[in-house]
Amino acid sequence: MALYTKQLQQFEALVSVPENQLEWLEQHSKIVTYAEGEFIAVEGTQISGPHFILEGRVYIYIKQGNVNREITVFQEGNIFGYLPYSRGVNSSVHVQATSPVKLLSFNTDEIRTMMHDHFELTQALVHIMNNRVRDFTTMQQQNDKMAALGKLAAGLAHELNNPAAALVSDSLSLRQHLLLEPETFKNLAALSLSASQLDTINTEIKKIVGVNNRPALSLKEKTKKEEAIADWLDERGIENYEEMSEIFADFNFSFEKLETLGQPLPKNALSPVFNWIYNILTTEKILQDIQVSSGRISELIKSVKIYTHMDRGAEKIITNIHDGIQNTLSILGHKIRKGNIQLEQNYDSTLPNIMAYTGELNQVWTNLIDNALDSMESNRKGKIIITTEKDREFIKVTITDDGPGIPENIRLNIFDPFFTTKEVGKGTGMGLETVQRIVLKHNGSVKVESVPGVTTFTLCFPVN
Repeated sequence: MALYTKQLQQFEALVSVPENQLEWLEQHSKIVTYAEGEFIAVEGTQISGPHFILEGRVYIYIKQGNVNREITVFQEGNIFGYLPYSRGVNSSVHVQATSPVKLLSFNTDEIRTMMHDHFELTQALVHIMNNRVRDFTTMQQQNDKMAALGKLAAGLAHELNNPAAALVSDSLSLRQHLLLEPETFKNLAALSLSASQLDTINTEIKKIVGVNNRPALSLKEKTKKEEAIADWLDERGIENYEEMSEIFADFNFSFEKLETLGQPLPKNALSPVFNWIYNILTTEKILQDIQVSSGRISELIKSVKIYTHMDRGAEKIITNIHDGIQNTLSILGHKIRKGNIQLEQNYDSTLPNIMAYTGELNQVWTNLIDNALDSMESNRKGKIIITTEKDREFIKVTITDDGPGIPENIRLNIFDPFFTTKEVGKGTGMGLETVQRIVLKHNGSVKVESVPGVTTFTLCFPVN
């Protein structure tokens, strides 16, 4: 038995390989040693091996900027390097010894002979390659989901913050306001108004509150209206006229409305009655604000439910691509506003639905739109144009931004795993690789065109 054959038999991947084949393997290999810290392979160099680790540990990683991103760590009993039927030529990773390492390195030139004459040995090494591809794909998919969920969580936290804070503020305001109601009612009851007078006031209040589409006033128009209402109230000696004028302007009070409410009343009743009306409308205004805030939260939750279809299993479902794009824009709303981004949406409302993995498509929209936002960040403003249209038997989606563009010398690499131009900590280099993989999974296509000031990603999905 050759010197290292017995040790090779202890390798988990080689336990079923006949002894004579392991002896042949050893005869066509050589012992290579590396000191701690020494590189066994660097990115871009030709792949050699396979290498069988007899002693020590090796660290396999890629470089992103000045940061090393770990892929895996191998130790005694592991195999790495060139494997039968591998299509790789040059290494995409760095391999470094983290302790003194002894390798049995196979002569790569003998791979064809191995494949022709030593079936079990070849089968064992191909099995390693298949397992690695499967494990890497699973890890990559989980990383993709975690990255998408990270963006979702960050966007959702920002988007929920404002309506949630508004709800807390409005609920406190409502509580404080309602504490004043008994005093207001007491002042009103002391007037002993007739039933017809109260009916007139109640009828007018219902009309005011029942208007759903009040005209939106500019700041200048609203200020002018508030001043005019305040003057009218002040002339009649009505208390709190300044506070009232703001609410009355919000509800689009006219002089005719003020006269209708005030004319049937004796002078001493004007202030108590108008303060009562003011209290009712203030309550209504707070409730409307609460409704808007809670509605916004409800919309966000609905968006999240649709967005997170990634957990619904492996079946395609009928999908409206506009829903996914809109929900993604909703989740990224804070980042869009923060970046002072103008959004132009040109949607073809007649587009048919497609069968798709909805959650995975949401990852596509998230990566592309988020990348566009990042590209315009340094400008502190920008524009994104999203267009959908039918193109023969395909649905075509284009996402265009006016950022600095993608340099021509790296354009061919942007879909490669781990390739990123973002600073350390901002990009994993998996976003566009994920986009391409998911689009291809849907039998679609993705391409990019870029010049400074205009970058367009075009995606096509078959209708059937």
